[in-house]
Amino acid sequence: MRIVIAGGHGQIALRLERLLSAGGHEVAGVIRKPEQADDLREAGAEPVVLDLESASVEDVAQVLTGADVAVFAAGAGPGSGVERKDTVDRGAAVLFADAAERAGVRRYIVVSSMGADPEHAGDEIFDAYLRAKGAADAYVRAKRGLDWTILKPGILTNDAGTGLVRLEASTGRGPVPRDDVAAVLAELAETSATAGLTLELVSGSVPVTVAVKAVAGN
Repeated sequence: MRIVIAGGHGQIALRLERLLSAGGHEVAGVIRKPEQADDLREAGAEPVVLDLESASVEDVAQVLTGADVAVFAAGAGPGSGVERKDTVDRGAAVLFADAAERAGVRRYIVVSSMGADPEHAGDEIFDAYLRAKGAADAYVRAKRGLDWTILKPGILTNDAGTGLVRLEASTGRGPVPRDDVAAVLAELAETSATAGLTLELVSGSVPVTVAVKAVAGN
């Protein structure tokens, strides 16, 4: 399959690119900075330089044409202000979803956040982030042209992955290594049976493959 990942230089995205390319898939990562390209090539992904804050739907649809799966894993990141939470965490996610629909890419996976809610209260930057992610999730859920799955990981860590997770509609808060988030995303990319599901993810006791099959009803 050809899989295109927005936010291709992110910590989860780089891990996912390595897994997917090792699995024989053709992977492309959308990045904003040309100097990030070598890191993607090292991970086995084709770098595509495109700024999702200024690109048009047509620009992004061109990148997505011919893809089997689109994964939105972009984020404004730590240190960004309220404005970029809106332009990236909400705006770029909406743009990528519109472009996927226009390019005819039905399978669409979102890396969201536990607690994301368009009505989330609070005046801190993290509150704005949760509202932005929640608004993006709500927009994607309304897209009839997409077979979407929204993944909401818990507290992200850089601990080595265990391959054992808890993946359910509601898990409660908890940590999860980025390695294991990437492993779940790789499994989700290979099956559309989880389409229409919003899933929370934390560390647990179930092997990744088994956990994904369980929520998919298999």
